[in-house]
Amino acid sequence: MKNIFNNIPDDLGRESFETLVAAEGVHIERIVSKGHASPAGEWYDQQRNEFVLVLKGAGRLEFEDGRVVSMEAGDWLEIPARARHRVTWTDPETETIWLAVHWDQNP
Repeated sequence: MKNIFNNIPDDLGRESFETLVAAEGVHIERIVSKGHASPAGEWYDQQRNEFVLVLKGAGRLEFEDGRVVSMEAGDWLEIPARARHRVTWTDPETETIWLAVHWDQNP
């Protein structure tokens, strides 16, 4: 058995992405951020749907249509495939732990 809160990297100079489960049509990962944001002008434009849940910490997402979503522990969001978005802020004082589930549009 594993624990999502264990083995957090000591050096978070870069965001940490860890695959938890990968199978046909689905990918589940833990993302650990601490003061990270997407580079200016860069957008995620994913081919899969995404469910994202903040387990600890806080973050802010911006969508290309101008919508801004602030998230804290317990908040979750479904992001449809091809919805361009970016991370504009994560808490610089503590780790933000995200659980992200990506799945194919038509399994």
